[in-house]
Amino acid sequence: MALLSIVIAPDRRLKTVCKPVETVDDGLRATLRDMLETMYRAPGIGLAAPQVGLDRRAIVVDITRKGESRRPMCLVNPSIVWKSDDVATMDEGCLSLPDVFVDVDRPERVRIDYLDQHGEPRQVEADGLLSRCLQHEIDHLDGVLHVDYLSRIKRELLLRKLAKKKGTLLAERAKRFAE
Repeated sequence: MALLSIVIAPDRRLKTVCKPVETVDDGLRATLRDMLETMYRAPGIGLAAPQVGLDRRAIVVDITRKGESRRPMCLVNPSIVWKSDDVATMDEGCLSLPDVFVDVDRPERVRIDYLDQHGEPRQVEADGLLSRCLQHEIDHLDGVLHVDYLSRIKRELLLRKLAKKKGTLLAERAKRFAE
């Protein structure tokens, strides 16, 4: 397994609509394992392929807390097939936008169709933090960032600040990954 480099915004790769995965094979399974390792090391609870520079519809999530047994999920070609009418607002962060937290309104519950790491069709119904995490990561596959839910002016201010700090952030992250 290998640690992957996390793309930091602003970066055009984060605004690209990803291509569907045609075949779930050993290469993709290795990538999913690398994405999980990268997510855990970051640390985070979700990571989408474009966040590591890949134009593929694949995400990994694990919302377990420190001290709990890990329960990683690998979702290939995930698609939201149902959303609840109930909406919740929650502060969201993102590994590609370090130190940027934004209140985002999202459906409380979702149902998602996807392929697992063996290419088998699956469905998951999620609520709470898992629902939010899955929606956030699927947004990445569609080129949507959590800051896109802000007004244009607020989003541009945040991205300008982040662009100024990007070099420092990348150096700090490289140091942390090397430890």
